Formats: sequence, structure tokens, C-alpha cells
Amino acid sequence: MSHFIDTELIETDVTSIADQKLINRDLSPTKISERSWGTYAIAALWIGMSVNIPTYMLASGLIAGGMNWWQALMTIGLGNLIVLIPMVLNAHAGTKYGIPFPVLARASFGTKGSNIPALLRAIVACGWFGIQTWIGGQAINSLIIIILPEWAVFSWGPGIGFMLFWAMNVYFIVKGIESIKWLESYGAPFLLLVGLGLLTWAYVNAGGFGPILSQPSKFTTTGEFWKFFIPSLTGMVGFWATLSLNIPDFTRYAKSQKSQMIGQALGLPPAMILFSFIGIAVTSATVIIFGEAIWDPVALLSRFESSVVVAISLFSLIIATLTTNIAANVVSPANDFANLSPKHINFVKGGLITAVVGIMMMPWKLLSDYSAYIFGWLIGYSSFLGPIAGILICDYFIIRKRKLNAKDLYDPKGDYTYNKGFNLKAVYALVAGVFIALIGLIIPEVSFLYDYAWFVGFAVAFILYWILMEKHNK
Repeated sequence: MSHFIDTELIETDVTSIADQKLINRDLSPTKISERSWGTYAIAALWIGMSVNIPTYMLASGLIAGGMNWWQALMTIGLGNLIVLIPMVLNAHAGTKYGIPFPVLARASFGTKGSNIPALLRAIVACGWFGIQTWIGGQAINSLIIIILPEWAVFSWGPGIGFMLFWAMNVYFIVKGIESIKWLESYGAPFLLLVGLGLLTWAYVNAGGFGPILSQPSKFTTTGEFWKFFIPSLTGMVGFWATLSLNIPDFTRYAKSQKSQMIGQALGLPPAMILFSFIGIAVTSATVIIFGEAIWDPVALLSRFESSVVVAISLFSLIIATLTTNIAANVVSPANDFANLSPKHINFVKGGLITAVVGIMMMPWKLLSDYSAYIFGWLIGYSSFLGPIAGILICDYFIIRKRKLNAKDLYDPKGDYTYNKGFNLKAVYALVAGVFIALIGLIIPEVSFLYDYAWFVGFAVAFILYWILMEKHNK
């Protein structure tokens, strides 16, 4: 284990490569002098990304679906402990070689084939961009209603709020990530304060935590519980399945393997569990106070009587959602789109593509109810991302024993060219993993395959890729 942690950091010079088609400033490996993020920085990054509205809605969605507070918290905690494993493993190459996710994918999929996992991951990020933008847009719409009450009867209000918040995101994309950096340190604390405020409100108005936490589970039998728990657990893993792939985009700046490993372990599960508990407690309280589970915090805030409190809270939500959206849902897909054509697509162009596709994915439908959010969106895309994670981890740790020719990752004629830039073995393993995971949607008798989509896809792709590559190497 110590050898795994203390692996030497490697600096790669790619300036001597004659053909620069696979290189631009955003995709180039970081220099060791640029790897300055310690344990605290990595942990803070995860805390900032975990404290967001989708995390709150994830937890409250489980309550709305029938779980009691401890069942929901256990599901979220277990899911985050599970996804931490591929998170730490995929982060290793980023820290060691200073390379981002789409470049790491070239080792297993090929210099051109890497666009397949990069685009699959980018499309999911576009969906998340749309979801966060819709949430921020509804906060703007609610804020306008406080200032102009007659706005409430305007049917186009939610759509206009969405486009206003979308325009704010685009502004910062064009200005560059540095233009919002000073806000990032305030975004998560803002949202945490709003969450704690809601928790205090729930405690006071529901008569303490006793009534809140004594809300019973709606499941009358163990079988009913497991039927809901299994796909919910897959949804929890799916929640961070995107970042478990492109975590090298961030850990390429880590000081050491120890920093990235401990930083992620300290930042991800505790932050998710804490903010999820707020969502669970507040949603449980709404059942007592309003007679129904209100899983959307923006909708809940709109029921408050004090316009000043609501206005301040909504403004905080807008700022926090903006910073989270740029950090979590623009940086990575921008790199993924840049991987398509590094010469022609930079961060700004990749970010603008993300913004446009985010609208096309109609996030208002993804957030129509908790079942569409957890069982449709989260599990659905995990069937594509699980197999990619299986292939990346198998290739780096089993096939290559953590040794890459980093320079050739940027060379169109190097070791990772395979068959005209594509490693078909990785493509076959990916298709097989996705097919087996999704077949449960078509054949009811094997619906459990879809319920376990991320796990099934990961295992099938991992094993098949291992077999195909071992056979090739003999």
C-alpha cells in the first residue's frame, strides 16, 4: 500500500513532439511545480462540490420515495464510500503524470478512441449543467416574484429565470474560470448557511428533531425496502460516477498521492453525509408541517412568510449554484470537447458547447420528480460510465501496472495509436458493459441488471477488457 501512495511524480515534456494535433495548453501535462494542492485543498474542493442543491435533493428524494431518515442516510453514506474507491484509483494517474481524464483515456481507448469515453462523460456533464442551471433559474424566478409579486402569474417566468441564469454562466465561461475564482470560496459556505437555516426552521416548526426523525418508513416489508434500496444505492454511486472518471482533471494539481487520497476521503463522504442529513431532516419536517414531502429547497423557501429571509436565501442559492456549476460541470466537459480537436477547441469553446447542449437536454424534465431524477437520470447514465471506469482501472492497474509512456499519449504515432487511433478491445468491452447493464430495461426478468447498472457495467467491462488485452499481449 505504501508503494501505491508514494509513487514518484513524473514530469513529461511534450514540446518536442512534431505533430501537435493532440496537444493544447489545457490538455498538456502539469509540471511538478504546478502540483501545489495539498490535502486541505483537495478536501476543500470536495466539500465545495458536495454542498449543492442536487445533493440536498438526492437525500430528500429518498425520503419522498418512502425511506425514513436513517435508511436514507445509510444509503447515501454507503454509496459515497463505494464510489470513493474508483475515485481514488482513477486519480492516481492524474497525480503521477499530471494528465487530465481524456488524455488518460488514450492509454486504454487509443488516441482517437479516447473521444468515445470523453464524449459520453461530457454529455452527462451537459445534463448536470442543465440541472444546476434550471435550479439557479428557479431561484432567480422566485426572487423576481418577491420583488414583483405580479410576476407570479407570468407563465414564462420559470423559462426566463432559466435563461437569465444560463446567461450568467455563459458570461463567466467567456471571461474564464479565473473570473469566478474569488466567488468559489464563498459559494459552499453560503449554501451551507442556508441549509443550516432551513434545519433550524425545521427543528423549531416541527417540534424538535424527535418528530422529524421518528417519521416511519413507508415500506411495510423487507422486500419492498430492498426493491427501492438497490436502485437507490446505484443512483448514489451514479451521482459521482462522472467525477470518478474525470477526477484526474483536478488531482493533476495534487502534491502527492497521499494528499489526493486522504483529501478525497476527508472531503467527499463526510460532506455528502452532513448536507444530505440537512436535506433529510428538512424534508421529513415538511411532511409534519405541510402534510407533504417538499424535496425542492427553492419550492420550500417560496412558502416562507418573511420576504427578506427568502430573498437573502435565494440570493445565496444563486451564488452557490453558479460557482458549483462552473467548477463541476464546465471545466471537465470543456476538456473533453477540447480532446476532439485540441487545435480548434479551447476551454471557452468547450464551455460554450456544454452550455448549449445543457439546454437541449431539457433539465426541467429530469427534475420533474424524484423518480425521474434518481431512477431515470442517475441510474441511466451510470450504465455508460460504470464500464468506462472498469476499463480505465483495469488498464492502468492490471495491464500496465501504473506505468505509462506519458509522452506517447500526445503522439499520433506513439504506443497508444493502436488501430488507426482506436483500441477496439476497449470499445468492445465498453459496448458489452453498457448492453448487459441496459438489458434489464428491456427484459423484466433481469431488471436487477439495470438496478445494479453501474456495478454490472463496471464488472463486465473490467473482466472482458482484461481477457482481451491479456490474449493480445501473449
